[in-house]
Amino acid sequence: MEEKGLKIYTINTEEFQDETYFNECYARLSARRREKTDSYRFWADKRLSVGAGILLDRGLRQYGLKEAEVKIAYGENGKPYLPDYPEIHYNLAHSGKMALAVFAGTEVGCDIEEIKTASLKLAKRFFCPGEYAYINSFDGEEQDFAFYRVWTLKESFLKVTGMGMRLPMDAFEFGFSQAGGVTIRQNYNHGQYKFLEYDFGKYHAAICIQKEEGRR
Repeated sequence: MEEKGLKIYTINTEEFQDETYFNECYARLSARRREKTDSYRFWADKRLSVGAGILLDRGLRQYGLKEAEVKIAYGENGKPYLPDYPEIHYNLAHSGKMALAVFAGTEVGCDIEEIKTASLKLAKRFFCPGEYAYINSFDGEEQDFAFYRVWTLKESFLKVTGMGMRLPMDAFEFGFSQAGGVTIRQNYNHGQYKFLEYDFGKYHAAICIQKEEGRR
C-alpha cells in the first residue's frame, strides 16, 4: 500500500508454518534480527520476529538498501532509526499473527492489534474520560472495535514521539466525529500530526505521521 509517500507493508506470519520458507527468510536477515528471533521461546513469537524483519527488508529495498546491511540505532526510549539515512523513517508493530511496517519521509509511528473483547476496566484506568465515554457508547463487537481503535491510535502517537510508555496515556486525548474523523488534543509538543487507520480482517491498525512544517 502507498498513500502520499507513506509505504505500508503487512504479512500474515502463518506463511512461516512452512519450515523451509521460515528458514529461507531467517537466513536472509541480519545477525541482530536472527539473534532477536532466537531469544524468543515460542514459535509464534519467532515467526512474528522474522515477519517484522522481512517487512523491514522489503521496505528498505525500495530505497536500494537491505535489512542485513544497514546500521540501526535506538533512541533514548528505544525507538529504532537509521543513523546513516536520516531521511528514511520507519516503524514496526505486530500482534497475533500479523506484522506491520511503515516507511515515510518524516517521523512515523504505527500499531496493529488483533480485535478481542474490550476491557472497560483498562480503558477507564488508562484512557481519558472522553475516550472512555466513546468506547462505552457502543455495545458488543462495536465496543470491541472502539476500544482497539483508541488503543492503536494512542500507541501510534506514543511511538511517533519516541517517548513510548514514558508519556502517560491520559496525557493526550483523541476525539471522534460522527463522520469517523479523528482529532488529538495534546500539550506534549507543538507538532501537527495526521492519523490513518486500516482494517485487516480481525486486525485494526493506526498510523501517526508528523506533518512537515508549513504543510497541512
